[in-house]
Amino acid sequence: MQSINRFLYGPTPEERVRAWQAKLRAESRQLDREMRQLDMATNKARQSVKQLAAKGDVKSAKLLAREVVRSNKQKDRLSVSKARLGSIGTQLSQQMAMIKVTGSLQKSTEIMKLSNALIKLPQISQTMREMSMEMTKAGIMEEMLEDTLDMDEDEEIEEEADAEVDKVLFELTNGKLGEAGSVATDLPDKVEDEETDRNMEKYREQLNGILSG
Repeated sequence: MQSINRFLYGPTPEERVRAWQAKLRAESRQLDREMRQLDMATNKARQSVKQLAAKGDVKSAKLLAREVVRSNKQKDRLSVSKARLGSIGTQLSQQMAMIKVTGSLQKSTEIMKLSNALIKLPQISQTMREMSMEMTKAGIMEEMLEDTLDMDEDEEIEEEADAEVDKVLFELTNGKLGEAGSVATDLPDKVEDEETDRNMEKYREQLNGILSG
């Protein structure tokens, strides 16, 4: 009888919630992996910044430091998104409890708000869009409007990064390079050490690959 009902009416409310919770756990694990990758690439890039700073190549050091700033901000975004996934999971657990009382799923403005925020993150946008559609059909949330989403966060990151580069360089070089930033144009553009130059490009590519992933 249960299999017949599933065929006629689809998954039960409990089955829907468990499926959504499983997707949330999978997305959370993926975010953990991406944050670990960011940490590894950023740590290597920081070492390259120090090497460039020691040689007095402020221009190249600043280029790479900007990627470090962007990666730090991206990690913050991933961390916040992971917390939001956890909050949705908690809300779904409450839905499970309500199912036992009412026998059906209840509309949740909190789940809608959290899902709306998560759709802004490219790494998990597709999964959340699919889940949002499923939750809308199930009656948990209303259909979200595409034009309410803010998709200009990357531009904001770039603007903030410019202001923070000197601060990062100051910290990475024990206060030496931040003060020397104004003379960057007087220093040679070419990195004398080819290996350091290659490392800089490699770490920039790695960070950009993770950030755009």
